Amino acid sequence: MADRLRLGINIDHVATVRNARGGALPDPLRAAHLAIAAGADGITAHLREDRRHIRDADMERLATELTRPLNFEMGATPEMIALAERLKPHAACLVPEKREERTTEGGLDVVGQESHLTPAIARLKAAGCRVSLFIEPDEAPIAMAAKLGAPVIELHTGSWCHAVLDGEAAKAKVEFQRLADGAALGAKLGLEVHAGHGLDYDTARSLARVPAFVEFNIGHFLIGEAIFIGLEAAIRRMRQAMDEGRAGG
Repeated sequence: MADRLRLGINIDHVATVRNARGGALPDPLRAAHLAIAAGADGITAHLREDRRHIRDADMERLATELTRPLNFEMGATPEMIALAERLKPHAACLVPEKREERTTEGGLDVVGQESHLTPAIARLKAAGCRVSLFIEPDEAPIAMAAKLGAPVIELHTGSWCHAVLDGEAAKAKVEFQRLADGAALGAKLGLEVHAGHGLDYDTARSLARVPAFVEFNIGHFLIGEAIFIGLEAAIRRMRQAMDEGRAGG
């Protein structure tokens, strides 16, 4: 078990608010600096093909000005791979992308896209990026991630978080075990295991008890909390929840 879980902060929805009205404010880079001051171990930004929140100029600034690792969430497209090769972020997390979805819904189909992902991963690794695959917590995609040579997987926690939020106790129990088993398998195969999507204080505290997890990446919930208590306070409270869960594990 890692003594301390790392916390990555996704700043996409600061850009969502900015883009709703246009202009330059609120500034995602300022949010990134505040997150780091509050204890974030890294910053995540997802540049989508339609630029609905993070924009190219944001990625340029993040890559040059951040004092913590940048995790570039991206589709495995020629455009995004070329940009990662140029910006050379610390990490490149390959995620599914559908133009019509509001957020990333489900894990990347690594089994069905092996031939497409193999050269993409090779190019990103050659550029010095630590490649991560955002996948479902099931045996087949986890085994394929190991076969593809990606050193990191990020397990999609959305199904579990939604079941918890909806009060579906039986489903939540099944989904939690699915995550715990998936994390254990990933660690057994030599992968570093991260988690993300839909986590809040309570679910992050609970999931932190699973020893195989090394990092959580959290965004939307914390940006929402920032409206009420401020971004730094929300991140510190999340850090405390994760530490409490890990200590109780």
